[in-house]
Amino acid sequence: MGQTVEHDTIIIREKLGASAEEVFAAWEDPKARVVWGVPSDDEAIAFLENDFRVGGLDVHQCGQKGDLRFRVETRYHDIRRPDLLLFTERVSTGDMLLSASLITVAMKEQDNATELSVTVQVTSMVGMDMIEATRGGWQASLVRLSGYLERSQREQFGA
Repeated sequence: MGQTVEHDTIIIREKLGASAEEVFAAWEDPKARVVWGVPSDDEAIAFLENDFRVGGLDVHQCGQKGDLRFRVETRYHDIRRPDLLLFTERVSTGDMLLSASLITVAMKEQDNATELSVTVQVTSMVGMDMIEATRGGWQASLVRLSGYLERSQREQFGA
């Protein structure tokens, strides 16, 4: 069976009710990413390595709870606190490469909120379903990031 190579650029914009520093901190902290980085409560992330710095590598397993079959390797190419992240992501299962992506996360603080723009330039080695899974996963995770930041603010300010 031959692999079907597909490409796409996914752009997602969210307005988050938090400062750029709070958004950046949620991205930087692997304990926070375990909470908001999964698309649903039925899925999980387990970090194997965490090296959040330029040149650093994060490695995690993810998938349905109890079946973390996907390996994600994230290499950081530029980090500008609290405005920009540039990284590549390689997703595989077993010895099969599923996708590789170049991801840019831009954060711009405005009026006690942060305009977040995520651009994912993705190449799928297994067809369009992986592109759609990438798009849906990022969209759902960013909605969860918004909820995570709102909960953190309520806990911090006792509201």
